[in-house]
Amino acid sequence: MGIVTKTGDKGSTSLCCGTKVDKDDIRMEICGSLDEVSSFLGMAKACAGNDRTKSVAARVQRSLIALNAEVTSTTKSVNRLKERICRDSVRAIEKEIACLEDKCGLKTRVFCLQGANVVSSTLDIARAITRRAERRCVTLMKRDMLNNRDIIVYLNRLSDLLYLLARFNEKK
Repeated sequence: MGIVTKTGDKGSTSLCCGTKVDKDDIRMEICGSLDEVSSFLGMAKACAGNDRTKSVAARVQRSLIALNAEVTSTTKSVNRLKERICRDSVRAIEKEIACLEDKCGLKTRVFCLQGANVVSSTLDIARAITRRAERRCVTLMKRDMLNNRDIIVYLNRLSDLLYLLARFNEKK
């Protein structure tokens, strides 16, 4: 089967489990936001001049694949997934945050003027989109369409990590 399937031509698509939904379904909105985050992380990775940014971006991109699968699964089918966002996913992000704060001296927790360079700007865009995905996941949880609270925590920590990684790249 080629890329052109024509199955979405009438404004619907399928969740991971095969359930049909409209393309403006909140789960598809989150999926699109996470795809944007991953795309901007790919750009940051391609432009970064340091291995830390490249490796963090690649690890996050891999976790976003699992997160996307979980968000686009129904509450009944989510248990069939091989990989899910969990407390260990959050701990991995927190470990990287601690490293950036402690070893790199990044303690800034204020608004800043973005745009110091392409990499930091790209990471700031990814952070802002992550915040949007987080807000939409909160809505999904309120509607009882998402039961994994670790996803909200993960996205919250991810936005903190991306903020710090952007500041780290301003120092480079």
